[in-house]
Amino acid sequence: MLKLIRWMMPLLMTGLVTMKVSAQDPEKKAEVKTADTTIKKIMEDLQRVADSDKQNSQAIESLSRGREFDNITKYNLVKNNLIQASETYYLLNKKIIDLKSRTTTSNLDVFITSLNNPESKELGFSLSDRVVELVEKIILKGKSDKNERNTKLVESTKSIINSPIFKSFTSLTPPLAIASSVMGFLHSVSQSNKAINHKLLQEFEKELNKYVIYYTALNDANQKFEFGLNFNKDQLSLLQDNMYDHLAFTASALKMPLPPRGNKTIAESLNEYFIDFRKEKVVDYFNKLEEKYTKGKKIDYEALLNDNMSLKEANNQLEDLILQTKRFENLYNEYFSLLDSYYTKVNHSLRLAQDNALADKGIVETKQNEFRQLKNEAVQEIQSSINMRELTINVEKVKYRYRIF
Repeated sequence: MLKLIRWMMPLLMTGLVTMKVSAQDPEKKAEVKTADTTIKKIMEDLQRVADSDKQNSQAIESLSRGREFDNITKYNLVKNNLIQASETYYLLNKKIIDLKSRTTTSNLDVFITSLNNPESKELGFSLSDRVVELVEKIILKGKSDKNERNTKLVESTKSIINSPIFKSFTSLTPPLAIASSVMGFLHSVSQSNKAINHKLLQEFEKELNKYVIYYTALNDANQKFEFGLNFNKDQLSLLQDNMYDHLAFTASALKMPLPPRGNKTIAESLNEYFIDFRKEKVVDYFNKLEEKYTKGKKIDYEALLNDNMSLKEANNQLEDLILQTKRFENLYNEYFSLLDSYYTKVNHSLRLAQDNALADKGIVETKQNEFRQLKNEAVQEIQSSINMRELTINVEKVKYRYRIF
């Protein structure tokens, strides 16, 4: 169009000169005016066409640059998200395994086990000794050595207490099993020994129940904590299954599919896979992809994205991965809630021992302080080992809310 205008300009200018010379003829003035107006209009139209042509060229060029820029933005977003996601998978798997392996710390376990041991004197008494003392004091009225029958009754009581069978009990703790067995034994003996009457049995049971109340509360704390931990582990296992499925899709999009699991556990399979599937390898994958689609010195981002649609799909499903990290965070916090509840229940059992005069106040307070310190140490150890901040910082780098189409 611009060439056309440049070609026509000399002709138009020649026409103008001719008209000026002819304008001296009065009869041709109207004709000249008409010619002037026509030529001016043609010039204006040609200029408008030229301006429009220039604007269209600029618009087309701008759209072309915009499309190219849009493809670069899309690609860089997909690339960054999937690189960070690879690290997120690795960290999430590592932290799930760590939390699944947790019960409590060994020191805390030893503390609780000692409190629940009928031979232990952590609170200033042992249940085994106290039961024998109650039999001698209440049932035999302080005459345990007066005759062979009394001596045999004491020995039989000791035999029950020391029976190895109680160590195999799972539904009841040994102290509760011992109390139940001794009480049953005395009721049986009372059938043939008239000296052991109902009143004595009631008095004995009343005193014995003070210990039963303490050990029942302690047993309740242990059982609820164990149940909570098992439920937490089940949820972590389910989370790991979901993460495995999500990883399988992402890994496939990156041309790094997971190998068949065979007879391996999910933990074994993932641990082996993450030896090779790491952030560095994903970075290398994108570097090679860019090299493949480089023409001259320029990357054809549009062709790259169109030929690798699965990368877009993997990017668009990253919100599910982030939700899985949030689920892990909830289970992580639930673990500490379980520990807090356990701490409260154990302290309650210790107060019952004090209220029923089984242990002195000073001893109970010492044990409560020791338990609080062990519990705080357990919390710090787990927080340090799992390091939730590491996962949170990595998740923040994934722009999962941006979908690519």
